[in-house]
Amino acid sequence: MKIYISADMEGTTGVVNWDEVDHQKALFYKQFQKKMTNEVVAACKGANDAGANEVWVKDAHYSGRNILQDYLPKNTKLIRGWSGHPYFMVQELDESFDALVMIGYHSRASSGGNPLAHTMSSSKIEKILINDQAASEFFLHGNIASKYEVPLVFLSGDAGICDEVKKVSPNTIVHATMVGVGDSTVSIHPEQSTDSIRSKVKKVLTGDFKKCLWKHPDHFRFQVRFIKQQHAYKASFFPGVSQLDPKTIYLETSDYDDIMKFLLFNI
Repeated sequence: MKIYISADMEGTTGVVNWDEVDHQKALFYKQFQKKMTNEVVAACKGANDAGANEVWVKDAHYSGRNILQDYLPKNTKLIRGWSGHPYFMVQELDESFDALVMIGYHSRASSGGNPLAHTMSSSKIEKILINDQAASEFFLHGNIASKYEVPLVFLSGDAGICDEVKKVSPNTIVHATMVGVGDSTVSIHPEQSTDSIRSKVKKVLTGDFKKCLWKHPDHFRFQVRFIKQQHAYKASFFPGVSQLDPKTIYLETSDYDDIMKFLLFNI
């Protein structure tokens, strides 16, 4: 099996503040960098326990330079940094992969599931809708996987994003690392988190995980509400985009890549 793991940081157990996920704030960041790495390692080991012979990992948080590669199993390939490709957090994902795993994901913008809740940009985007559904980073990138018929088999992160996953893809296995309460989080112990990730990834990959695949829509209605009207105005000049109000743009397309290309050039 060839497995793809996309790893974010805001859904890692214990995280509660932006300083803890910012590499420029080393005093706070270092311990959570290691926790993020440990959760990714656990997912890799779970995939290997299930018989994976190739595991690709995308470091998909902020700089893309967070995961400590020396701790990863030898059969992994690590994607660091940002290439400029519109697939962002699942760069290089295609039909050659058997399954997608998401680690450390978080609740969407304008939700209360995590003090650090956002979608793609905490400084620019207030809300994204796809076919009238509020979209998280899980949903944005899960639709890329569905395009290539790669099942999203497992996701770890805060309880809010886990709840969203179960509504969109009921057969996908989830692991809640924390519950967001206002500007606080209630998190499980790091060892409990890594143990659960490893065992659940192994279990799902040794079963009928093709049932985790969701149908890729034939048509998309895409709407973004920006925090500032200036950003919406600029984005309104993107091909095919119309402006609904001072802060909101709209795009209809049958090609999901159009949505990701819009985000590439407007966030």
